[in-house]
Amino acid sequence: MVDEQFRQLERELGLLLRRAQASSASISRDVHPDLEPAAYSLLALIAATPGIRASDLATHIGVGRGTMSRQLARLGSLGLVSRRPDPDDYRGQLLELTDEGRHRYETAQQARRVFLHRALTGWSDSDIAALASQLGRLNEDLAAARRASH
Repeated sequence: MVDEQFRQLERELGLLLRRAQASSASISRDVHPDLEPAAYSLLALIAATPGIRASDLATHIGVGRGTMSRQLARLGSLGLVSRRPDPDDYRGQLLELTDEGRHRYETAQQARRVFLHRALTGWSDSDIAALASQLGRLNEDLAAARRASH
């Protein structure tokens, strides 16, 4: 029975991830026509933690500094992200959304929330809260398992 539960979990997570990737492409175009879908999650993290260091962002996402540097350069060239020197570390840079980046990101977020409200119209508040809680728990446990395996 447990194996079947994990197979079902894998199927449902796989479907969710495929739909999320397709949705991410659409949302990223809403933010900026030239924004790559993978960069949208960077904007979300920078929006949630203004002043985050580029190196911390790379670690959180799980990519190398070179990859992060290229992605941030692209976000900067699109006028969505700004960098400023880290006063505590002359090598580091602190990241923030520009006013334009914040506006575009918040507009996309609002559209995403409207979509979720419409999609989950038959769900109770407690169902939505339970799902959010369980997804948070899943994300924490997956991150912990990844850290333990490295």
